[in-house]
Amino acid sequence: MTTPPLLTRAPYTIPLAHGGVLDVGSRPLIMGVLNVTPDSFADAAHLSDPSHAVAAALEIEAGGADLIDIGGESTRPGAAPVDAASEIARVIPVVEALQGRLRIPVSVDTYKARVADAALAAGAAMINDISGLQYEPAMAAVVARQKAALVLMHTRGRSTDMYAHAEYQDLIGEVVAELKSSIRRATAAGVPLEAILVDPGVGFAKRPDDSYGVLARLPEIARALERPVLVGPSRKSFLKEAAGGADASQRDWPTAAAVAAAVLAGAHIVRVHAVPQMVQVVRAAEEIRKRMAAAQTS
Repeated sequence: MTTPPLLTRAPYTIPLAHGGVLDVGSRPLIMGVLNVTPDSFADAAHLSDPSHAVAAALEIEAGGADLIDIGGESTRPGAAPVDAASEIARVIPVVEALQGRLRIPVSVDTYKARVADAALAAGAAMINDISGLQYEPAMAAVVARQKAALVLMHTRGRSTDMYAHAEYQDLIGEVVAELKSSIRRATAAGVPLEAILVDPGVGFAKRPDDSYGVLARLPEIARALERPVLVGPSRKSFLKEAAGGADASQRDWPTAAAVAAAVLAGAHIVRVHAVPQMVQVVRAAEEIRKRMAAAQTS
């Protein structure tokens, strides 16, 4: 019988923009989602008003988040693209208003180099690029110059056609190879390897079977890439069947299962919407993971 992979989580220190650092590994961290878009697929309230968005960010921190991810463009399948000027108008006032008010780092969810440059200049510490540098390779130079952390996510195609690219002969092998290519692009542009995190992209260019397969085999991905792993399953469409067909805002129970699975598999960061509830899920799953890991080594 094949021995199951050890459910370990390697420690890393991630340098952030503006001189900060993010220590990951001693426990799984919670990244709270703050969408400032008028068409968010998962948030009940539209937080396009900066004052409302700031209040929501403070609430996310109070709920137990370790960092916050602000997005100004919906990247759900089929979403219409947003130009850089519009995205900047949505995101930058919120980032600026949060300076000195949040104790946790601010990440900005964007694939546009111009938006990233403005966000980092406004005080953001990290960029979360869902394209893994595929859409705008110039992003890497911006992150390198601003000395920020960079999340590289796996996807294929654009939001309008990603499922047409969801054909895999070797799911994990292909995800790993494509993320390694993204890492090479980043380091070639001057982003230090220690500033890079990876996200296997559940729900992006993956059919439900693929997303569940990625969650089930996270330890293999982490071992192959030797970088901290961020997982963002929250309320995504691959959970729709498990939720009885419910819309995104009603998928927190299957999200909890996916978050627990990610923690058990050694994920460093989980990206979620319902922060207070998922804090409890993460704490319980981590206690189980530690005991499972100990049992495997005894």
